[in-house]
Amino acid sequence: MTLVTVREHARLTTGPVPAGSLDWASISPTAFDWLCREAQRHRAGGAALVLVEDRHWLRLDNYVGVLESPCGTRIEILPKHVRGAGDVASARQVLVRMLREGLRLPVRDTGPTALQTFDAPVSEWIIQQFLAELDLLVRRGLRFDYHLVEEEVRFLRGRLQVARQLRQPAGRQHLFQVEHQIFDANRTENRLIASALDRVAGLTCEPANWRLAHELAHTLAEVPRSHEVAGDFRRWSQDRLMSHYGAIRPWCELILGNRNPLTALGHWTGRSLLFPMEKVFECFVEASLRRLLPAGATLRSQVASRHLASQGARRMFQLRPDFLIEHEGATWVVDAKWKLLDEADKSNHYGLNQRDFYQLFAYGKRYLFGGGQLVLVYPQCETFNGPLDSFDLEDGLRLDAVPVELLTGNLPAGVLPSGAAT
Repeated sequence: MTLVTVREHARLTTGPVPAGSLDWASISPTAFDWLCREAQRHRAGGAALVLVEDRHWLRLDNYVGVLESPCGTRIEILPKHVRGAGDVASARQVLVRMLREGLRLPVRDTGPTALQTFDAPVSEWIIQQFLAELDLLVRRGLRFDYHLVEEEVRFLRGRLQVARQLRQPAGRQHLFQVEHQIFDANRTENRLIASALDRVAGLTCEPANWRLAHELAHTLAEVPRSHEVAGDFRRWSQDRLMSHYGAIRPWCELILGNRNPLTALGHWTGRSLLFPMEKVFECFVEASLRRLLPAGATLRSQVASRHLASQGARRMFQLRPDFLIEHEGATWVVDAKWKLLDEADKSNHYGLNQRDFYQLFAYGKRYLFGGGQLVLVYPQCETFNGPLDSFDLEDGLRLDAVPVELLTGNLPAGVLPSGAAT
């Protein structure tokens, strides 16, 4: 297996590239052709996985995660969180941190330096965390349950089904039609866990993960696999006797693809796991806001109660800000944008996008009625360490562009409600 590590918007080719760069990489011709086919397939579904620049170059889009081609080339795509060259360890640490917070994953690290010393792709980190939770669950004991079994046996067991027994054809009257209860691990939760274990056992390339996955597979060998994943997740029990199963459910949802990739993040197809970076950042900002907002503040995401225009009774062009915060009679509209700004580049408006300002202006007119606070949240980087000076839009409508620290989730003070910053 060949591992290639790059970051968002990197360029891929089959020829030579500069050494040590995360923005250029050389892959095999078979992997290149496979990526071209995958790009066409994803484009048909409305997602741009890669952009074909010419016959020799591909440019990755804004997905992060792991792509693995049938020929064994594994491409790890990391977030572009710094303007400079960057390094693999810090980019991987940022991505894992954002996934932990954004997906609310119950992470179980083995020590304070576990994240800093983990040097495998993010897919292996997800597998490691799932296996750690499953190992703990097995040690605590899997939950068994009774369920009814109807079968034909040579001896009387349980309750005889008289009607079916009377209909026995000649030559089979020595067999009994019975029903009885058995007590085993065949229940919804265990079926989903066993299915997730089968998937990660086939995906992992890390020796420690592979060894633990196959050890646990022996424990779950008697458990049937789930044939209706979505339905089984709906039937997952939430009672107090199943509380020790709560930590492993998010990992099962992520591995089995029960989370829609465009609304909840992860999409694991075959041996590839991809996350749209804008959605990762949006979920990370939401988790940070929920942690930092003061008591009594209300945070709503993806509010869609206002429209840009109307035609008689017909409303048109729904407006959907990322977050709406209400506290003590005041309202804030907050949007998260995954883009690196440069606070010294005034000639290019710091890298701000004019379309974002139009968008926030429309939000302000409809949700704040022309007066109030608008906030654009961007990732903190070496060229953007503090909030920019406020922008006056119209009649008391003010817009602030602020950074969020990617490892701590902290926001600058004085922009959002008191308590929503550090």
